[in-house]
Amino acid sequence: MWQKKTMNNLTADEFYQTLKLRIDTFVVEQNRIYHELDENDLKAIHVFYQESEKHPVLSYARVFENGNHITFGRVVTASVARGTGLGNQLMTQILAVCQENWPDQMIEIESQKQVVGFYEKFGFTAIGQPFIFEGTPHVTMRRSAK
Repeated sequence: MWQKKTMNNLTADEFYQTLKLRIDTFVVEQNRIYHELDENDLKAIHVFYQESEKHPVLSYARVFENGNHITFGRVVTASVARGTGLGNQLMTQILAVCQENWPDQMIEIESQKQVVGFYEKFGFTAIGQPFIFEGTPHVTMRRSAK
């Protein structure tokens, strides 16, 4: 079941499950050392998929306003659920949250370089040169307001 919640509405277990997935993927699996928690968690809308309350979170992202644009990040699908279409469903959920909360605003993200093609399928365009962010090559991407 898809959920969309602010930090104040997340249960302790939901926050634990989303954070576990993020750390398992971005810190452990990708072998990166950085602060996974930051102030953006406090202002974000957390979008996640969990089959039921008793199951782990399988897909997650956070969406928030950042200056003059909307952004999202920590986009992740659990390794056991990759290739099932959850990533595409997650993007549909993210774009719906953007439209519901910030209609007609530009979206700008910092994409890991290896998934640029994934975001291009959803109307994002790479801008500028690749850069290193949190130890990993990234590319800034934008999607104009529709």
